[in-house]
Amino acid sequence: MSPTDLAYRKTAVGGASGFGLLIALYDTLAGDLRRAADAERANDIEKRCKEANHALLVIAHLEDGLARGNGGDLARQLAVFYSSLRRAMIQAQAKRSPEILEQQIALVLEVRTIWQGLELSTSSSAVEVPAWVQTSTYPGGSPHRQRSESSWSA
Repeated sequence: MSPTDLAYRKTAVGGASGFGLLIALYDTLAGDLRRAADAERANDIEKRCKEANHALLVIAHLEDGLARGNGGDLARQLAVFYSSLRRAMIQAQAKRSPEILEQQIALVLEVRTIWQGLELSTSSSAVEVPAWVQTSTYPGGSPHRQRSESSWSA
């Protein structure tokens, strides 16, 4: 990240709402995944690992926010999404597949768009939430894999 990008992000985060901060995390996550995919294509394993590790830290931060929240269906759905995202990232690294990372970028940006719509609207009913976010199924996951229950709660 260039010094200009860093200064821009610091300024943007300084005045951001809760949704704005969440959107910034999704932007960071998508950028990390993009740089990891690019590094994989360039056979730069060190950079791919660095970017993937940072993406995992961002996911952990997003999950931490779920743990501190009130829980509910949305928190459970997001927990499934984050778990599936992490699993796909590991699969992408094992298979050396930038395409898998790019699929995850598309999903991250789709969820980001939903958060952005919620930020801009006064009513959450004005935003259409994709069916895969409303259910426990995740398009990046295996169709035969059932959602496993976790011992922690959001």
